Amino acid sequence: MSTGAVEHDQKSNSSDIAIPIMVNGCTGKMGKAIIKAANSAGLHIVPVSFGAEKESGLTVEMCGKEILGHGPSERESILASVFQEYPNLVVVDFTVPATVNDNAELYCKVGVPFVMGTTGGDRDQLYKTVEESKVYAVISPQMGKQVVAFLAAMEVMAEQFPGAFSGYSLQVMESHQASKLDTSGTAKAVISCFQKLGVSFDMDQIRMIRDPKQQIEMVGVPEEHLYGHAFHLYHLTSPDQTVSFEFQHNVCGRSIYAEGTVDAVLFLAKKILLKGMESFPLRVPANEKLVKSKADKRIYNMIDVLQEGNMR
Repeated sequence: MSTGAVEHDQKSNSSDIAIPIMVNGCTGKMGKAIIKAANSAGLHIVPVSFGAEKESGLTVEMCGKEILGHGPSERESILASVFQEYPNLVVVDFTVPATVNDNAELYCKVGVPFVMGTTGGDRDQLYKTVEESKVYAVISPQMGKQVVAFLAAMEVMAEQFPGAFSGYSLQVMESHQASKLDTSGTAKAVISCFQKLGVSFDMDQIRMIRDPKQQIEMVGVPEEHLYGHAFHLYHLTSPDQTVSFEFQHNVCGRSIYAEGTVDAVLFLAKKILLKGMESFPLRVPANEKLVKSKADKRIYNMIDVLQEGNMR
């Protein structure tokens, strides 16, 4: 790979630039939202991105920066070159479920820390890959700050009151834009908490709504957000039908996830790049490798980010 684009990009900026971030899947709606949020936060957008084969060689302009797309071929050498140019690189992955494991294996092989926001794939294998590689990563099916706080509260309740809802029946409905191919990872996380609380429920019982007409008429999704929303409804009913509980969280748009992803990048950079500093400066030389600390824990999620107070 020619790193001319990367080298030119570095030379066109001052030597005092932000933590470099490479957004894979940058042509998708989520990728675009992350680049916008990262740029606003002062991060440095690396002008390279991995995507589908049809995107290879295409240049996309975002936030005044031209980003060159690459398909599956030669990804290892390309990523290695980018990592050499940007030793403090953090990769953000918002691609597609089918590429989750291959992408994670690539990041781990090259040794690049990453934030995995893409849902789906073999999650057990994903964690195993990272564990065996000694690479640092934030892996979370949910990047929205407030939704993460809700999930954390659910986990506390499940730990403190196991079996509290034994015998209750559960109905779950989730609605996302039609382009989301897999079942909501957030719904699965909440259901896992309900299972610890004593509720019997199989993941294949989740009702997925992807039809726009149903989303408007039945779910109540605003028409302008049909192509970017996340609505979740959990309904619990007692065995004798006399008591019911309902939990609901609805998100329109993608900004909540983009902002959370930027928080995760800053959290990860702080964990692995800085040593002996009490506070994390947003701006460091991108081409100057810092002394890396060696935290015992290497795989984090958004609850870790939330608990450490890294939400801006």
